[in-house]
Amino acid sequence: MATADQLKALIRSHLSDNDERFYTLALQVAAHEAQQGHGALAHEIREIVDKSRRARGGNVLLKFPQELAGMVISENPTTPLSALVLSEKLKERVNRIIQEYREQERLKSHGLSNRRKVLLAGPPGTGKTMTARVLAHELRLPLYTIQVDKLVTKFMGETSAKLRQIFDRIREEVGVYLFDEFDAIGGDRSLDNDVGEMRRVLNALLQFIEQDVSESVIVGATNNPILLDKALFRRFDDVLTFSLPEVDARRRLIENVLNGFKGRTVAWKAVLKASESLSHAEIDHACRDAIKLSILAHRKTVDSATLTKTLEERSHTHRR
Repeated sequence: MATADQLKALIRSHLSDNDERFYTLALQVAAHEAQQGHGALAHEIREIVDKSRRARGGNVLLKFPQELAGMVISENPTTPLSALVLSEKLKERVNRIIQEYREQERLKSHGLSNRRKVLLAGPPGTGKTMTARVLAHELRLPLYTIQVDKLVTKFMGETSAKLRQIFDRIREEVGVYLFDEFDAIGGDRSLDNDVGEMRRVLNALLQFIEQDVSESVIVGATNNPILLDKALFRRFDDVLTFSLPEVDARRRLIENVLNGFKGRTVAWKAVLKASESLSHAEIDHACRDAIKLSILAHRKTVDSATLTKTLEERSHTHRR
């Protein structure tokens, strides 16, 4: 059965009318029961939570102040962990973040804390944003994407104050908070082109991250980790490095996207050759282009020639 700490936390969250915290704890209990071999009970608990959430209209998305409305995108993602096409090692680390969050009460009972400050680094289109969506979905939390580059551009001179507003919300409302284009404010303080204002912003950011003891998950995403200040890395519990997909990952991604449109035979050698040097996002777009061409040509499946063509088109665009 549920641990004493889990039961006490459930009662506290119920008495404080913190619905999202209550749901999160209930799902942690379900995960605990599943690990104990009580699969039917775990499934029943999850069904109860999902039914209650649907009745309440799902997660209630946090409303940000008007001045931040254009800087933050709010959503309730539906992308499951199974949709992630990453290397097994990287997917295992993503799963570890999910498991630790679900079992945070057990970790706390041993004086340990779960991973909840994560940096995602790698080229564009390699799955960083999708990973944040997966985390939000699997943890049954809303996702708030802070567009850092717009935040800096619009509020230069008062960015630190706006960051404080955001971190106040992180503390008050549990969710997954994705800081996209993180290097826009996390740049190395030793670079020659640095200015005094950005140094103050970075110092404030370092302080906010370090002092944050909320139950939210903070995710930083950057295409250029080399630009980040070294002090930032120490503030994160984990750093996940993304890269262009290898052969096996490319094949799995293509099969996932084509799904019912995949023909009985695929010239995999030519298709995989054409997909070299493409990111996850570019391969996804190419597959969808091939599906559209096939539909317009009144074909029920995508042939290898069409798929190879759309992949090569993306490859040529990529090289420009």
